[in-house]
Amino acid sequence: MSGQISRPRWGRLLRQLAAGWLAGLALLGVAAGGDLRLAVSRGPVSLPLYVADAKGYFNAEGVGVRLTECNSGRQCFAQLEQGQADLATAAELIIALDSLKSSNATIVASLSSSAQQIKLVARQSAGIAVPADLRGKRIGTVARTSAQFFLDSWLLYHDIEAADVKVVALGVDQLVDALAARRIDAVAIWEPVAAQAQAQLGRDVAPLPAPRVYNQHFVLVAARSLLAVRETDVQRLLRALWRAEQLIAERPGEAAEILASRLQQDVAQVKASLGEHDFKLSLTPTLLSTMDSQARWAIRERLVEPGQRVGTLLGAVDPAPLRKVAPQAVSLPLP
Repeated sequence: MSGQISRPRWGRLLRQLAAGWLAGLALLGVAAGGDLRLAVSRGPVSLPLYVADAKGYFNAEGVGVRLTECNSGRQCFAQLEQGQADLATAAELIIALDSLKSSNATIVASLSSSAQQIKLVARQSAGIAVPADLRGKRIGTVARTSAQFFLDSWLLYHDIEAADVKVVALGVDQLVDALAARRIDAVAIWEPVAAQAQAQLGRDVAPLPAPRVYNQHFVLVAARSLLAVRETDVQRLLRALWRAEQLIAERPGEAAEILASRLQQDVAQVKASLGEHDFKLSLTPTLLSTMDSQARWAIRERLVEPGQRVGTLLGAVDPAPLRKVAPQAVSLPLP
C-alpha cells in the first residue's frame, strides 16, 4: 500500500538505525577515554610539555597523553583540524586567522610568551650589516604564520617598506638550505630553526639588532568537541603543565637538560636561550589584543578570504578549564 513500509524494509531500517546508534556510542567511547593525542610544535616553546612528559606528570595527574611532534604550529593545528589530534600547540596567530571563520578550535591556555622566539638571520656576504641593507634583498619566511607577522613588524620598526624587499615563501624545512645555498639573503623564522640557520652561516651571520617588535604567545588549543566530553581530562593535563612550570622556574638546569635532549642540542646553548621565554600558564587580555592586531593585519594583507571581518575574539578562548585549575592565571572577563 502506498505510504506504508513493508516489514522487510522496516527490519532493515531498524538494523541500520541500531548500527548507527552503536557506532555513535563507540565514537563517544573513544572521545570519553584513551590517551589524549597532542600535536606539539618542536622547539623551546614546548618545554612545559616536554617536562611534564619526561617527569611523568601527566600520568601522576591521571591522564594519558601521547605527544606527536610537528615542525610548526601550523602543521600541529592542521592535525587538530583533520581529527588526527585532540589538542595542538601553536602561536596565537594561527588561531587569530582561524577565528575569522567558523571553527571547532578554542584556546585553553597560553603556555609561554617570548619576544625573542622569532629572529631575523642574515648573511653578511649578501652585503648586510645594518637593517637598512635589507632593502632589495630576498628574505625567506613561512607564509601566513607568526614568522611573517614578525617580519612585517620588524620591517615597519626599521622604516623599511614591504615593497623594498622580496619576501620568499618557503616551507620551514627549506629555509636553512636556501640560505646556505644563497638562494635567499636572510630568513625570518622561529627557534630552533633560527639557531640552525645561525650555525649554518657561522662567521657569515650578520649581527642585526633584535628589537622587541612582537611578543609571541604560544598556546594550547583544543577541539571544542573534545571539551564537551573530556573537560576533566583537559584540566588534569593543565595541572600537569602547572607542575612543569614550577619545575622550570625552580630547577632551570634540569629543565634545560630535558629540552636539550628533546631538541638534540648542546645543554649550554639551551640554558642560554631559556631566558628568552616566560613559561607561564595564563589567559590575559594581552593575548586577545595581540590576536586582534593579527586578524586586522591578515585582512589588510589579504591573507584571508575577502569579506571576512574581525569580531570579538573572546569566542576563540575557553577559559573554563584553566580557571578551575589555576583561577589566578586567568584575567579575562567572565562570559
